[in-house]
Amino acid sequence: MQLRHLLPALLLAATTLSAAEFALRDGDTLTFLGDSITAARGYTKIVEHYTLMRFPERHVRFINAGQGGDTAYGSLQRLERDVLSKGTTVLTVAFGINDIGWGTKADDEHRQKYLDGIREIVTRSQKRGIRVFICSPAITAESPDTAEIGYLQKMTDDGLALARSLGADTIDLTRGMREIQRRVVAANKSEKDPQKHTHLHVSDGVHLNDLGQLAMGYAMLRGLGAPADVSSACVDAATGRTVAAGNCSVSGIQRLSDGVQFIRHDRGLPLNLGIFSALNHRWIPIPDTLNGYRLQVTGLEAGDYELRVEGRLVGKYSADRLARGENIASATSNGWEPGGPWDAQSDAVKEIVDARDKAWGGEHFRRQFNDNNPASAKIQRQAQAADDALVTLARSMAKPYPYHFELRKAAPASSSTK
Repeated sequence: MQLRHLLPALLLAATTLSAAEFALRDGDTLTFLGDSITAARGYTKIVEHYTLMRFPERHVRFINAGQGGDTAYGSLQRLERDVLSKGTTVLTVAFGINDIGWGTKADDEHRQKYLDGIREIVTRSQKRGIRVFICSPAITAESPDTAEIGYLQKMTDDGLALARSLGADTIDLTRGMREIQRRVVAANKSEKDPQKHTHLHVSDGVHLNDLGQLAMGYAMLRGLGAPADVSSACVDAATGRTVAAGNCSVSGIQRLSDGVQFIRHDRGLPLNLGIFSALNHRWIPIPDTLNGYRLQVTGLEAGDYELRVEGRLVGKYSADRLARGENIASATSNGWEPGGPWDAQSDAVKEIVDARDKAWGGEHFRRQFNDNNPASAKIQRQAQAADDALVTLARSMAKPYPYHFELRKAAPASSSTK
């Protein structure tokens, strides 16, 4: 067998292994514990959305336990209420910047309180059988080079080492995000107009904007073991055979006079975040590291081919490119519209995840400041029912179904004569 035919089989093995290693299992409840960056509910939605798309058969519940201004030690006062009593099975913990007062309390006393808080969170959670991931905090807007050797980095490195010594897992969000920050800084240096500079933070240099939250969600997914590849399919158009299929099945292959058609049924789908979201891939390499939705077609005659899936034009590719294989996760023939049906499904799921987040946020706010309402118990039941319904709806939207793929030779470009 030629090397090009071996590649999809290797991808199958890699995909199967990686999927088994993803930290979130069927039946898990993941609670995000943190400060205002967690309470902003940005990166947490990315993790939820990804899990829905990539593992639609896994029923995972997500709880946001972020609280503005909080610290690792301070969170101990609410750990039972906001985490341990919620049926949590997986806990991510992201503190640091408030623990040293945004740098005004970067001293041994506050470092020790931070470490004491980390130790207590881990030990209390482990007694309940919770799988704990202690994370370093989100980056600030400080220069990556100076932040790498700064007090906050050293303190949280000690927190990660302590967590590992206690048997907890760790995710170095700071360095994961810093890779992205370095790309942004390098690009900004070559752009003379400050108005065109890209930023990961709002004006205070601490809280994240949307791109920063995406960077944090990306770093957390990598830390949770999110596999690089969603699925891969290799079809030989000349023989009408499936050469390899990873995390999907291929059936109904039919040779056409000018191409080939077949049915592809995936077990999971790629993460897409709406029209124009691919512009962020310049900074955050989602396609190569989280979103490999691969198609390889060999045995085609030379020429260009139009790929349609469920009747929609996804793109145009040469026979050589198709033989080498393409990642079509975010492919589209019209930048104003989603590409394949998987893209449209993910865009729709994003809207439901956002709606669930808004509804949850409203009820969370009400319970904090208006729980004395005589109808509070009824409202709480209704809010829970609405939350359950939105989760069910999102899972239905994310569920893969058999897609009809069709590759046909593209019509030659027309030429005009004077």
